[in-house]
Amino acid sequence: MTTRDHILAIDNGTQSVRALVFDPAGTPVARHKVDLEPYYSDQPGWAEQDPDYYWRSLCEACRGLWAQGVDRDALAGVALTTMRATMVCVDERGEALRPAIVWLDQRRTEGVPPVGGVWGLTFRALGLTETIANFQANAESIWLARHEPEIWRRTHKFLFLSGFLTHRLTGRFADAVASQVGYVPFDYKRHRWAGGRDWKWQAVGIDPSRLPELVRPGEVLGEISSEAAEATGIPQGLALVAAGADKACEVLGSGCLEPNIGCLSYGTTATINTVHRRYIEPTRFLPAYPAAAPGRYTMEVQIFRGYWMVSWFKTEFGHRERRIAAKRGIEPEELFDELVNAVPAGSMGLVLQPYWSPGVRLPGPEAKGAVIGFGDVHTRAHLYRAILEGLAYALREGAERSQQRSGRALTEIRVAGGGSQSDAAMQITADIFSLPASRPHVADASGLGAAMAAAVGLGIHPDFATAVKEMTRVGETFDPDPMTSRIYDRLYREVYLKMYRRLRPLYERIRDITGYPPMAR
Repeated sequence: MTTRDHILAIDNGTQSVRALVFDPAGTPVARHKVDLEPYYSDQPGWAEQDPDYYWRSLCEACRGLWAQGVDRDALAGVALTTMRATMVCVDERGEALRPAIVWLDQRRTEGVPPVGGVWGLTFRALGLTETIANFQANAESIWLARHEPEIWRRTHKFLFLSGFLTHRLTGRFADAVASQVGYVPFDYKRHRWAGGRDWKWQAVGIDPSRLPELVRPGEVLGEISSEAAEATGIPQGLALVAAGADKACEVLGSGCLEPNIGCLSYGTTATINTVHRRYIEPTRFLPAYPAAAPGRYTMEVQIFRGYWMVSWFKTEFGHRERRIAAKRGIEPEELFDELVNAVPAGSMGLVLQPYWSPGVRLPGPEAKGAVIGFGDVHTRAHLYRAILEGLAYALREGAERSQQRSGRALTEIRVAGGGSQSDAAMQITADIFSLPASRPHVADASGLGAAMAAAVGLGIHPDFATAVKEMTRVGETFDPDPMTSRIYDRLYREVYLKMYRRLRPLYERIRDITGYPPMAR
């Protein structure tokens, strides 16, 4: 007799959809990946995608599992995790009214009326007027109301991609609490939609009726409908259990449930997260996000276009490595690691600050990237290593800021995401943080985190602490080299930490002269 204790986890990221099956010990049983076209762009800066394309790709990924002979009778339930901040307008039937606005989209709405009343006065007193104006300028709902008013009028529900796919799977307008990361009126402290007097309602102009029901991690979102079962092959009636967005699930799947363990994500956006039981904002008026374990918060510091910079380098400067790798039948990453290891720690004085996209508070909206210290000895190998070092410096700065806010020191770090598969990047990270850096035992940490939430919700494990103990473990660990750490510590404290403050006046002048990045008004 088949034991029903396996979990199907569906992970819809930016680059691919992965259907994964895990057993109660967190061991991958089966995997099928469908590559995605991340977005298309009808206008400069736009990033859109057909929501049904995501659904069709999800169905294809699931059917790929059954083609491998996966025993569907062994499945106890399903979990879903998706990329964050990708928005879909749907009608009463859940049909998309327009393309999804993908999180990489850069459109803005200028001239939005500022938040008024007591909130407006408070923001002016705190010097946050431009920060809130940027929030409004970036809000998809504001853009839709202004530029596509008929679509916005017809919008029955305004959903994250997770909510859209949840409806496709269950027929229910519901979404996981831990998926709510974006420009919506969410109360990040209480893990519910904001109260009636909260400034966010006024700021983004969303009626409460347009938002889905929220469900805590580990609770049931709904059951797989007959229509979804026919399209995906998932057994009808299986429970879809709430998990969270990809970053939240990645943190959980990396085994980071306590505040002394930092979780670095080397993805398109590089992040460092620590999980806490109390609400602590990493920077004032920037929220702590909901964790994939109920009642917990993740303090997150983001480096926008983080490991995108690595992809950019490989595209613009890595033709030789890609060509040689193709001839040898190996992965290009092996040769890129050789490129990094040919350069000494510190890149012979080449220091990079990875603010390739402006921030909201730290760095500010005027920020730009910088590379200093060029000399005639430097090659593309030095630049590549400087990119990896600069990302680690920026995440260390974020970690130190989080530790100051929480009063909890880091004792170890876990590194997930595509960049974590580079041994060179892992060693640089350990040396710059001067802490042991470990990979999770699986590359699909976000999918594993989603499966863990489902395992708890379905009673396979009694609680999240047990799920972490039973389903996660570290893979390879990279220990810091004391001599190299000392070099990095000096470059970090004596050079890197001083760069933004000294360059900021020049960034502001560049912004005044060129108009980039634009100022929210």
